[in-house]
Amino acid sequence: MIDLYYWTTPNGHKITLFLEETGLDYRIHPVNIGKGEQFQPEFLKISPNNRIPAIVDQAPADGGAPISIFESGAILLYLAEKSGQLIPSDPRGRNEVLQWLFWQVGGLGPMAGQNHHFSQYAPEKLPYAIERYVKETSRLYAVMDKRLADREFLAGDYSIADIASYPWVVPYQNQGQRLEDYPNLKRWFDAIAARPATQRAYARAQEINPPKPMGEAEKKVLFGQDASTVKR
Repeated sequence: MIDLYYWTTPNGHKITLFLEETGLDYRIHPVNIGKGEQFQPEFLKISPNNRIPAIVDQAPADGGAPISIFESGAILLYLAEKSGQLIPSDPRGRNEVLQWLFWQVGGLGPMAGQNHHFSQYAPEKLPYAIERYVKETSRLYAVMDKRLADREFLAGDYSIADIASYPWVVPYQNQGQRLEDYPNLKRWFDAIAARPATQRAYARAQEINPPKPMGEAEKKVLFGQDASTVKR
């Protein structure tokens, strides 16, 4: 049994996508980040960065005590290795997947996230910041589009690299992008969207947190954090 501490963000979706795809047994513990539930002491024991997602594996492979893991990329890698799914066993194939997994963690996610913040949520619209992150997002989309020109998925077969990247492309319109400008990326995106596991994962999100506008109180919690929040 995997206990998943989750909220309906791109990083949260990564883990439900994986779990639905592989059929691992799991249960969701919602962590409403707009209400500050990520700062609860019990959650901080699992995720010291006070961010979702995090997991607790109640049945680790070594038969020992439960293992807790935070950071979405680390969780995907752990679960892939535990299940033997969505990552190749050969060194060359594994290396391909890991490169694109870390590309997402270090590039696509942070850049698209800043894009969202300055274009959608910032109280003051700063043209320089918006242009900076919209352009960088378009560059990263182009990197994916080029990569996908001669292969179905980022590392050949469907893998945790695709699962990591897909949720960050879902809100492409809010990122100032058009998928029609990236035909290979669009084909990849549509193929993943059509997978039954993807549809199940996003249906869970709808059940837990139906889409609604973000209120000012939620923005204050999410965007007003500094060192004092860590020291609570």
